[in-house]
Amino acid sequence: MAEISFLENQVCFAMYSATNAMIRQYRPLLQAYDLTYPQFIVLLALYEKDNVSISEIGQKTLFDSGTLTPIIKKLEEKAFLKRIAVKEDERMKKVVLLDKAVSKKDEIISIPFKLACSLGVDPNDLVAIHNLSHRFLKSLETAKSECLSN
Repeated sequence: MAEISFLENQVCFAMYSATNAMIRQYRPLLQAYDLTYPQFIVLLALYEKDNVSISEIGQKTLFDSGTLTPIIKKLEEKAFLKRIAVKEDERMKKVVLLDKAVSKKDEIISIPFKLACSLGVDPNDLVAIHNLSHRFLKSLETAKSECLSN
């Protein structure tokens, strides 16, 4: 009788393992900029739209505030960005990129392309994985909202 692998048959474990392996591939490319992968994600979001609230960054990156706040603080310490109080509401903060981040933008946004070239994976497969991942995420979000409304 064939042995059943409970762990290897789990979709969540396959996705978790693949994600961890991908992030490990990013590490050497990000080290040149003294960035972690979550810090890199925040910078990419800010390169798309700068001078936004912390909650807007959270919506874009899907990081909760408990995760996002330390990332932003660390990026501020590294002089990539600055938090500024909103005049209308001093409790609210906006995040703006500093010269260091702006001057390195072209290099930093090219990191995923450098990584893709080094993976040895067919570009069409990467596109398919990307599209399927987004569809899966949307399905999970829909399922969650449907369960909450019942």
